[in-house]
Amino acid sequence: MIDTLPYLNQLNFPAIKRYELDTLQINIGLKCNQTCVHCHVNSSPKRTEKMSLETLESVKSFLVKKNIQTLDITGGAPELHPEFKNLISCAKDNDVHIIDRCNLTILSEPGMEDLAQFLSGHEVEIVASLPCYESENVDKQRGKGVFEKSIYALNLLNSLGYGKPETNLVLNLVYNPQGPVLPPDQNELENSYKKELAERYGIEFNQLFTICNMPIKRFGSTLISKNELSDYMTLLKHSYRNENLENTMCRHLISVDWQGYVYDCDFNQMLGLNMQDNKERVHLSEFIDVNVEGESIAVRDHCYGCTAGQGSSCGGALST
Repeated sequence: MIDTLPYLNQLNFPAIKRYELDTLQINIGLKCNQTCVHCHVNSSPKRTEKMSLETLESVKSFLVKKNIQTLDITGGAPELHPEFKNLISCAKDNDVHIIDRCNLTILSEPGMEDLAQFLSGHEVEIVASLPCYESENVDKQRGKGVFEKSIYALNLLNSLGYGKPETNLVLNLVYNPQGPVLPPDQNELENSYKKELAERYGIEFNQLFTICNMPIKRFGSTLISKNELSDYMTLLKHSYRNENLENTMCRHLISVDWQGYVYDCDFNQMLGLNMQDNKERVHLSEFIDVNVEGESIAVRDHCYGCTAGQGSSCGGALST
């Protein structure tokens, strides 16, 4: 795989600083039951890396001592970590809002029969990947049979109350483009998703998040091999909107990798960009007494992916 960082070191992106920290995002492990072409963390069934028990204890301590409002759990398929449920129970006991970045198909994997019920019982917000409401497009991007399993999982979640207006069980879907293009208008696409999924499968959900494909790791390497990176970067830069800069996700969260090291965001984590461009990585256990408000954020040209068009974050578009 081609290293994309040397292609992103032009440092043309505006300097930005942090606001008050309210979200802890952790990559709990890289093992996944899928191998997606757009995956920026290179997850797959062959990966074995996972967060240690010691680091998980640091996560729990950080949640309490820093009065963190939201714990955002990613992977891989985060549910494959053997301590996934224990972590959620701890966060719930401390009144922390929990987000599970779920690929949906994990709900039908052997040994996961009670997972959906566990998530609903702990009122975990589910952010689920579904790049299209057409089976051919989903299977092309995420693997054969993924669409069928995804529809099964969505129906299961609906049966438990997820996505229903009368409950507090939040089910949000995520759309990624299939190539080097910007996502379409989020509101318009959400309306299409809701109409098609309801009419075809009786599925309900709360919101659709459109997320730009970042020119890093697996997707970035593919662009380089196809000689498309330059054109894609030009598109991102020309689509830059200054108003998106105010709401970028890195301003109010920190990202922690499976080893426990801290980064400004998930994308910087994957590129190995340390916070404030420090030479040395900082472990979460050493970060509990650090105040990051007002500190500079490490940026490179991939950051244009968060500010192009409607903007892009873990919570979808930044502007309308």
